[in-house]
Amino acid sequence: MPDQDISEYLAYLLASAHRRMRVGLAQSIAAEDVTEEQWRILQVLSDEQGHSMGELACRVLMNHPALTKNIDRLVSRALVQRAADARDSRKVLVYISDLGLETFSRLKTQVDAHHGAVEEALGPRKTGQLKRLLKAFIEESEAP
Repeated sequence: MPDQDISEYLAYLLASAHRRMRVGLAQSIAAEDVTEEQWRILQVLSDEQGHSMGELACRVLMNHPALTKNIDRLVSRALVQRAADARDSRKVLVYISDLGLETFSRLKTQVDAHHGAVEEALGPRKTGQLKRLLKAFIEESEAP
């Protein structure tokens, strides 16, 4: 049986593309001293609605222990805060702070510039195709 080149595997291609995006994104936000994961958290919280840890974990693609560590770091920098849910005092919600919103605004400019450079390199048509294919893959591969 002939060996297949690793670069022909979809898993490899996705991992390689993710790595390249992640490195570029990390460089674009390095000045704010936040990680990609922390940027995703601030992005979700920027709606100022307050989110439970469970919801945040799903939305930012993190497991609970990693999310808790990142939230702790963001709390220590006063970028987010925890508060009891007004409807259910057993539930804790996470909110972005004013400082967090200011930081997010600066980050968004950098992240948008990074994504713009990627789109410029691929072109708008290929970028749109790639997004549609990835969304279809995600939707179709979700567990029932």
